[in-house]
Amino acid sequence: MAEPAIVAESLTYRYGNLLAVDHISFTVERGEILGFLGPNGAGKSTTVKILTGQLRPLSGRAILLGIDVARYPKQVHARIGVCFEQPNLYEELSGVDNLRLFARLFNIHDIDIAGLLHRVGLDGRGDDLVGHYSKGMKQRLMIARALVNRPDILFLDEPTEGLDPTSAEAIRRVICEEQERGATVFLTTHDMYEADRLCNRVAFINSGRIVALDTPHNLKQQHGKRMVRAEVVGPDGSLLTREIILDQPETAHQIADLFQHERVVTLHSEEATLEDIFIQLTGRALV
Repeated sequence: MAEPAIVAESLTYRYGNLLAVDHISFTVERGEILGFLGPNGAGKSTTVKILTGQLRPLSGRAILLGIDVARYPKQVHARIGVCFEQPNLYEELSGVDNLRLFARLFNIHDIDIAGLLHRVGLDGRGDDLVGHYSKGMKQRLMIARALVNRPDILFLDEPTEGLDPTSAEAIRRVICEEQERGATVFLTTHDMYEADRLCNRVAFINSGRIVALDTPHNLKQQHGKRMVRAEVVGPDGSLLTREIILDQPETAHQIADLFQHERVVTLHSEEATLEDIFIQLTGRALV
């Protein structure tokens, strides 16, 4: 069995008196998309900076592709791609020149710039100055730049935050394509919908600690409850909501009683969301 793409061993980091990352340990398998979920300030970005060699942990180790990041950062950097939430592009250069410059840093000479721009939906805009790009275009260009070296691990920090639906969907499509290629994706986000849709597993981080790590399905089964939500007509003609928990001994009787004694307008089933489960486990919302 192949060794994991990422091994975090008791990682710890402080900013002054603030313990931002508190002895966290986890692994990410090769070809897996792991969602790292938590509100702002939970420790997501700090963890990414440790894993990518930008910060040295106070204790613990980060092993990527079998390589200790703190000891051999250049070897790791050659095999990963990173896209940060905030744009860090050369705005006085064109999109094409930004990609060419980055390729030279990796000593790559056969880069398919047109292909990269096409993948992120920037066809025909490569010669425009990046300073004239919208926020969504800049984000898509940063994704393209992270793919220049065909990375084995792709780190994406809030890649669709604040983007229009078209730009966000283009980025989600690229994430899925990279997984199909065999890349591992480490996705930090507080968007539970995106994590549920894309990720094989999700980790909940709160106040620097991982409080849960499993598949979205398992987390919902372990911590959530399925229910039926109905809208019924009240005595004064207004719409009222009724909720019935599923999978209980009395569920069938409650549903039959609902239809017998109420005028049901709508009826649909629901399951707990990752947001619901995060609140249940931590007492706070993702956003």
